[in-house]
Amino acid sequence: QVTLVESGGGLVQAGDSLRLSCAVSGRTDYVAAMAWLRQSAGKEREFVSGISQNGGYTDVAESVKGRFFVSRNNAKHERYLEIDILQPADTAVYYCAGRGRAYPSQSEEDYTPWGQGNQVTVAW
Repeated sequence: QVTLVESGGGLVQAGDSLRLSCAVSGRTDYVAAMAWLRQSAGKEREFVSGISQNGGYTDVAESVKGRFFVSRNNAKHERYLEIDILQPADTAVYYCAGRGRAYPSQSEEDYTPWGQGNQVTVAW
């Protein structure tokens, strides 16, 4: 069994930066590529960023490119999403998710397991 736990969310001010973390525990070898997805109120969940197993390849959604940065520390079994210049439109529940393949996918159906989600609220 493998477990993903997100942390680092909360209430932040527009213009600030934030780093979300995703800790992987248990059978960490079951998880290779990782992704971050988010779901805002009343909207479908969307892919925002993904990273390959060795960290050498990253994928970022066009809508957030230049502000969202994904990274990982395999020695610590942690993955990170840094969000710069936060905007109220970034308010959402952020999820980390893993897959057994080496490269990320933008389709949420390709991911299991998932973290529990972490609320980020951006206020003016």
